[in-house]
Amino acid sequence: MKNLNQELTGLCEQHPKLLNKGGLCVALVVTQHAKEKGLPLDAASLRTAEGGQVVGLGKAAVQKILESHGITKVLAEEGGRTSRGSLGMMKEYVDWLNKIHLRGNPDMQAVELWWIGKVRLHFAAEGPRLNFDPGQSLTANVGDLLAQAKAIQSNSGGANYVGAMLQHLVGAKLDLVLGIGKARHHGFSVADQATDRSGDFQINKVSIHVTTHPTEALVRKCGENINNGLKPLIVTTAEGVVGVKFLLENSGLHKRVDVVDCSQFLTVNLYERSLFMVDECKITLTKLLERYNQIVDECETDPVLKVNLGRPLSY
Repeated sequence: MKNLNQELTGLCEQHPKLLNKGGLCVALVVTQHAKEKGLPLDAASLRTAEGGQVVGLGKAAVQKILESHGITKVLAEEGGRTSRGSLGMMKEYVDWLNKIHLRGNPDMQAVELWWIGKVRLHFAAEGPRLNFDPGQSLTANVGDLLAQAKAIQSNSGGANYVGAMLQHLVGAKLDLVLGIGKARHHGFSVADQATDRSGDFQINKVSIHVTTHPTEALVRKCGENINNGLKPLIVTTAEGVVGVKFLLENSGLHKRVDVVDCSQFLTVNLYERSLFMVDECKITLTKLLERYNQIVDECETDPVLKVNLGRPLSY
């Protein structure tokens, strides 16, 4: 498997257009042909009767393959058919498949999974974007960012982009309120339980826990913090608020732990920092996201977490 991955990586280094949207469509469809027909393939037989397109290449075929892997996002509206180089990429890929076939039958399911991984990376690389709509509430604008992170997460193969975004948005808010340096920032994958940290952030005697999926382990951590003289604060999603209140009720801590909806936690502060002047809210949100992007640069290795702010504002 490792050698196959290396071979595929080498192929794309020689033909980088295979990693573009059109190239990925070609690779997926040709891989499907190889799975159905077996190797070797005849490149000439994969040209349409008119000779100008790859047989079977189109949106429907590509999306069917993607959906079999749980991906619903559209890779290319034309499925690569309009790519001028589709025939050339098909020929290069078929030659490569036939070449490795001479050394033994390759695992075409593994090959397909490799391309699916590249599709996931392609979607992830697009990242969330600030689409500020002054006609919507601030809560809705913040929610749109989290919804974009959720969409990216659904195509990422398991990475928790929503949780990471939420943690660093809270961190950015703390920096704007308290000044940079008061809150310590950590990579999202660094769990509290594996360290001596009381939570994601500790400000004076308040231990802040940021989570999208509250668990019994989190509730136990809150209990430990209370025993150590700290005041726990859980910041979570609207759905998480319901779940964690149930867990706290069962543990007898429901009157000792504060729980806040993340959108409200951020929205109220945006209004306050804008002095409740509606025209200032976009600028305030942009400043929050600028700090958020800086934290992502400092703490994370995946650039997809950064928010595209579009053209910089003139303050």
